[in-house]
Amino acid sequence: MGRKAELRLRRHRVDIVQGVIYDQTGAQSAAFHLSGGMAYMLGKRSATTEKILILGLGGVGAYLAKRLVHEGYAVTAIEPDGRLIRHIDGQVDARLIQGSAMSIDRWREANAETVDVLIAVTNNDAVNMLASMIADRFGIAIKIARVRSLDFGSKDSLLTADDLKIDLLIHPEELAAQEIARLVKRTAGNEIIDIADGQAQVMATRVHEGSPLAHQKLKTLSRTHSSFPFRIVAIARGIKTILPGGDQEILPQDQVLFMVSKEDIPKLMTLIGVKQQRRHRVMILGGGLVGCRVAELIGKGVKVKIIEKDEDRAAELCHHLEYAEVLHGDGSDADALDLAGLTDMDTFITATGENETNIMSCMLAKHLMNDTNDNKHTKERKTISMVNKEEYLVLAATSGSDIALNKKVLAANEILKFIRRGELLSVAHLHGFDAEVVEILAAPNSPITRTPLSKIDPFYYGKILVGGVFREGHWQIAVGKTRILPDERVIVFCKSMHLKDVHKLFMG
Repeated sequence: MGRKAELRLRRHRVDIVQGVIYDQTGAQSAAFHLSGGMAYMLGKRSATTEKILILGLGGVGAYLAKRLVHEGYAVTAIEPDGRLIRHIDGQVDARLIQGSAMSIDRWREANAETVDVLIAVTNNDAVNMLASMIADRFGIAIKIARVRSLDFGSKDSLLTADDLKIDLLIHPEELAAQEIARLVKRTAGNEIIDIADGQAQVMATRVHEGSPLAHQKLKTLSRTHSSFPFRIVAIARGIKTILPGGDQEILPQDQVLFMVSKEDIPKLMTLIGVKQQRRHRVMILGGGLVGCRVAELIGKGVKVKIIEKDEDRAAELCHHLEYAEVLHGDGSDADALDLAGLTDMDTFITATGENETNIMSCMLAKHLMNDTNDNKHTKERKTISMVNKEEYLVLAATSGSDIALNKKVLAANEILKFIRRGELLSVAHLHGFDAEVVEILAAPNSPITRTPLSKIDPFYYGKILVGGVFREGHWQIAVGKTRILPDERVIVFCKSMHLKDVHKLFMG
């Protein structure tokens, strides 16, 4: 027990809070459990007529402002920090007001009585909750608040969402932890998301030098492997996402996204060499809110080790977590990882608060695990990293992380889901790709119904890719000669900032 990575384990029962998003009645939102963890519905109201007030321009607020302005919403934001105001002023066409979220004068300056949606995402839980009650007095119909504490909002809480006048409570760290836990529990080596009511699936996998996919053009693959239909719908390469055409070549280290029917997923996994397996051993770097919560969520059925750099926090985790081993040490050090037993792990998760540590540690862990596995080829190892800058997501996913997650993107997409609920368009964000998968009905006389896919406006090339169409009772892979008919359900892949173009193409 004299080693640096000394094990410090204590037994203590932990009551796990299962829910995080509650509607106004206190019932847990069903959307929280949708496959992929990121599905949301676009609202029926026209984005151009809907006014949104954002309180706080930190990570989530700034990201939301950019997305909402890009999609045509009229956005006003109140932020006390002049530096944040100046930073975002040149990036978004929004009305920015400097001042306190608790200043009624600032609310009046923002014309709060005409606002349709409040999004309170300041760093202060109390301010966000109180802001929702103020918004209710101004007659704002939809109130959304970020609340990090799990002690508020549920039907069993002292103060429920109804008491607080909040329609949606959002907890970014809990969302991230829940999504990581879901990914760990997958039975396959790579991420698989159900789409089209579970009848079709998208699966991501990394291409290695020896892969049958490496250095192949997409049109060659479609001719060579024609025993069942599948389509490559996105490629993450370096820091960019490609929506490919037939002449696109797949390169080693690409992260490739396939679309295939659910019954054909085993055939696809065999074709590309992805093994089915259950993950039982997980190592988490970082014992903060996300790392600790992941250990709570998966600890009963999975062997979990946490490496925490801060000695006091490591001691605290020892007393708090019942089903995890807590190690005090530097998880960015190769010797420390080896001493902690990395080579015996199936999944490595980085959840510290530092981008560089999370990305580089995943690269290091991937290298160490692959070295151990070189002569065996019996295990598929998974690495998952938390990335705090959305610009780094694709970079992380194409370097050492099989899956990269961002708390503010997770939170923002849950908020966007709630704002847009009720329309025909459903969307799921794809981890590690700057892309979304969309299910939509083609409106009569919309541009998409007027011509075969190979002849749509070149403006959409590289921005939008039609993956499949529901026809004759089942989902069919879409190809260049496919022509979408009015009222047909269609699966579309698009760059994250081009959802409005999908709406234009399919709704007219």
